Amino acid sequence: MSKELNLLIKNSKRRNQKAQIKLYDLFSEAMFFISYRYLKNEEEAKDAMQDAFLKAFLSLDTFKEDTSFGSWLKKIVINTCIDKLKKKSIETVSLENYPLEVLDDNDWNFDVKIDRIEIIDAIESLKTKYQLVVKLYLLEGYDHSEISEILKIPIKTSRTQLRRGKLELRNLLKT
Repeated sequence: MSKELNLLIKNSKRRNQKAQIKLYDLFSEAMFFISYRYLKNEEEAKDAMQDAFLKAFLSLDTFKEDTSFGSWLKKIVINTCIDKLKKKSIETVSLENYPLEVLDDNDWNFDVKIDRIEIIDAIESLKTKYQLVVKLYLLEGYDHSEISEILKIPIKTSRTQLRRGKLELRNLLKT
């Protein structure tokens, strides 16, 4: 972590508003894009991002300097977005009784003629419960234990929803 960022964080912990504004300015654009990726509405994404910054500033004492501030903040933003989605009564069903399906990382290979935008559009059209897991896994790089913690679902459910989302995604991209 750079000295400047470290100083901004220390001053922000002391409720220094100028330092908090500088932190906001440094990270707001990236956090907005993350928020927008989940909420798909500019105003809701801005609200969620600002709520996340407020939560972050109020809980800066929990930030450990051995972790990346950006990663710590990103997790707060994603959790805030997921909370907003859950308030819209998003269905997340426990799949404990379903058989566990083994994932093969080679399953993510798509036809080279399909571009990134087509893949993202296809992800956006998935059922929300699959979409969240696919985004957290594929776009954000979280593993199943982290996804399980973020979505408050069992690890087996995360794996199953990823597998089903992947199959649905593959079918969408074939057409």
